[in-house]
Order: sequence, then structure tokens, then C-alpha cells
Amino acid sequence: MKNRLFSLVRESCARVAGLARSVSINRDLIGDYVTSLPIEKALNPVMDTENHFCDDSEAALVYFLVLDCINFGSGWFSELDLESGCSNGYFTIASRLKRDFIARGNYSPGFLQQMSAEECCRVFGQRPDNPAAFQLMTLFAAAMRDFGDLLQRDFSGSCRELVLGAGNSAAELGARLLKMPFYRDIFPYAGRDVYLLKRVQITASDLYIAFNGSGYGRFDDICDLTIFADNLVPHVLMLDGILQYSDSLAAAIASGQMLVSGSDAEIEMRACCVHAVELMREELAIRNILVSSQGLDYLLWNRGLDERYARTPSHVTRCVFY
Repeated sequence: MKNRLFSLVRESCARVAGLARSVSINRDLIGDYVTSLPIEKALNPVMDTENHFCDDSEAALVYFLVLDCINFGSGWFSELDLESGCSNGYFTIASRLKRDFIARGNYSPGFLQQMSAEECCRVFGQRPDNPAAFQLMTLFAAAMRDFGDLLQRDFSGSCRELVLGAGNSAAELGARLLKMPFYRDIFPYAGRDVYLLKRVQITASDLYIAFNGSGYGRFDDICDLTIFADNLVPHVLMLDGILQYSDSLAAAIASGQMLVSGSDAEIEMRACCVHAVELMREELAIRNILVSSQGLDYLLWNRGLDERYARTPSHVTRCVFY
């Protein structure tokens, strides 16, 4: 039987979009919007090698699994010590992890199992006396310990066994990752669970892009992925007019008010974003342009790095899911 993990994301997010009170999708704009996008970027995603470790395939496999194990923290990024010349928290984390991989050679499961917040402060260049940074480094350490435990307990300490044993299935890899609590991006909404699964999906996507869809990056169901709902892609779609927020939600975001992870409004932003991109993908298919939601996520996330999007604050939530 086919693993329906990503179907659960699509179906539950579509249900939220139909019930949402604080977020709506401007369907009338989708046709014009998709024709304005540089779709070739979605069709040909390329891994950024400046900030990511891609030199040695065995070590790169471990690097991307570790990176996506800690691929969260946007709610803390404004308070981190960032890399010189870099205003992006994610790229600071990715590049400093790359630097440590170059220096160390690799991370063993045993090393991951012993990870501490203090060691994370060293790796990621954060001051232990910065309360916000130390809080995030504490969560990073817990995530890495969980990952080391998973490898030792279920996969003979081998990242290779974790990935290749999934049988070229992103959904099966996702089911394996869901054994770790920080990956369980699932929340109740209107009496039923909503599956968002940002980091479960981005792990397969990063491996797919880094390894050009072969070897450790071969996933025959890569087109089943949805987008990876975080705080940036909803922000892009809101500023581009595809998502519309209620006055109260827009005011809360503009004032810098922190939104609670799992609150109705926060779920609606992320779920409506997922569903809006599914509608975009369907609109493109009508126009005989076949593109995956994974590719559209790559396009929209990188679009969000432009200054015109950075000028306006996106929503802030402190959680282990994005």
C-alpha cells in the first residue's frame, strides 16, 4: 500500500483553507500570478554550495541530515549573532555547520548523542550569555541527540541505512524521521489533525537537490511533496496578493507580536499557503506546464530573499518546526 503521508498534508491543508477565518486565498489572482513567475527556477533547483557542504558525498549526506534536523529557529534568528555580511539566520546556521564539517570531517552518531548547548554555541558562533541564542542552541542540541539516538537504535548508526533503506521513497524516509518528536509538525484544528511536516519534506528535497536526484537523492515520489510551510513562503504569497490576512492578524504581524505555534491563525497561514501552491500547480498543469510543489517552494522561498520582501516583517513564531 502506498504511503499516504504527503496526501495527508494536502488533504488536511485543503480542509483548513475551507474553514479558515483569519486567512483567505485570492483565487482570482492565481492565473495571472503563475504566468508572472520565472518557472524555469522551479524546474531546475540548484543547491547553494557557498553556504552548504557538498564536497564529499558520504559526509554531505550526514551534513544535510544534521542540517535539516536543526532546520528551525526563525523565531529566534533576529537575536542571533549572524555571519559577517549575512542577514539571514538560516544561511548563518548552514554555513557555520559547513565550516565545522570541514574542520571535523563528519559527525558520528556518538558525537550527536553527546551534543550539548555549549557545543552548539561553539559550532554556530553564539554567546552562551545571550538568553535567546542559548535557548535555541539548547533545542538544537536536543534535536541532534534525538537524531543520534535514532541512528544508533534503528539504523546501525548509519545515515546511509536510514536513507537508502527507505527504498527511494521520500514518504518512507519521512515516516522514519517522524520517530523524532521535533519532526511531528501535526496540530489539531477544528476537531481534526492538520499535517504540515515542513522538516520531514525539506529533508527529502534537500537531498534530492544536493545529489541531483540520484544516489542518496533519488526519491521516486519527489513530486508528491507539498511546499514546506514556514514563515517566509506565506509572507511572499501575502505580499504578492495570493494570501489575504484579516485586519487583526495583519496588525499583530506588523507590530511584531509573536504568534503561538499551533494557534488557529498560525495554522491557517501555513495550511492556506500549502493549498494555495497546490492551486498554483494545478493552474500551471492546465497550461501544460508540469512543475512540482517542491520546485515551487524552491522558487518562492528564494523569491522571499529579495529586499522588497525583507522590508516587511513576516510572522514570528518560536517553535521546532520552522
